[in-house]
Amino acid sequence: MGQGFREVLQSGEFVITSEIGPPKGIDLSKMAHHISLLKEKVHALNVTDNQSSVMRYPSLGGAILIKELGGEPILQMTCRDRNRLALQADLLFASSRGIRNVLCLTGDAVPVGDHKTAKSVFDLDSSQLLRAIRSLEAGKDLGGNALEGRVEFCAGAIVTPEARPLEPQLIKFEKKVECGAEFFQTQAVYELDRFRSFMEYAQKFPVKILAGIVLLTSAKMAKYMTENVPGIFVPSALIDELANAPKGQALKKGIEIAGRMIRAIYEERLSHGVHIMAIGREEVVPEILQTAGIQLKSS
Repeated sequence: MGQGFREVLQSGEFVITSEIGPPKGIDLSKMAHHISLLKEKVHALNVTDNQSSVMRYPSLGGAILIKELGGEPILQMTCRDRNRLALQADLLFASSRGIRNVLCLTGDAVPVGDHKTAKSVFDLDSSQLLRAIRSLEAGKDLGGNALEGRVEFCAGAIVTPEARPLEPQLIKFEKKVECGAEFFQTQAVYELDRFRSFMEYAQKFPVKILAGIVLLTSAKMAKYMTENVPGIFVPSALIDELANAPKGQALKKGIEIAGRMIRAIYEERLSHGVHIMAIGREEVVPEILQTAGIQLKSS
């Protein structure tokens, strides 16, 4: 992309990001295909970091690949797997390779993943990682030691606008803003009235909010997320839409729903943009955007 992610955030353009899931192994061909497919369709691409506590190719390696293929990467960093020494070292390495965008995450609990006996670290949480980034930018590490060379990041975090109760999320949101978050990519949004209420609160702060859009591929998936993923509530009307789709057409219906949601957010300017999470179906993101009737100004 011609502009960096921070510049796009500040431009007033409706921002579109998506994400790439790294492989479990070193065959990067599929990942490279998805990057090539999406790099001109979105402003930036996240690379997930051992998402759901499942060991995969590292986010940092994926971010470098996006950079090499001409895209704009957003490095996801979870605090679950590394202590403050390793987190800061990875940030220095990322900066030295031209990676300028970071999404700070505390991380999913280990038992939900595929290495159930792994030890969680959680030396820092996402707010403290944001503070660490701003400390590095000021030329000091968390031990108070001077750095050689300057780093600079556009740092963001996540928020769950449909959490019930919402108040704990608002406290975390304010703390992350105070610690230096410039943008937020939200957990999945399905109830626009609830999201509207959250945005009335969030727009008081000098940050950009990208509404999370998770692609629903079946009624079973929608029910599972509602019952098992904290902060996600898929309305029964959407579950019924998926359940009533003709045989073999549930994915197409999910794409239609995602496109409809994005269009509604765009037309009402409910947020500053959207973050599309296709979760293993990255190849359909262009179709979602086509359904929404939205493309980058530079496209």
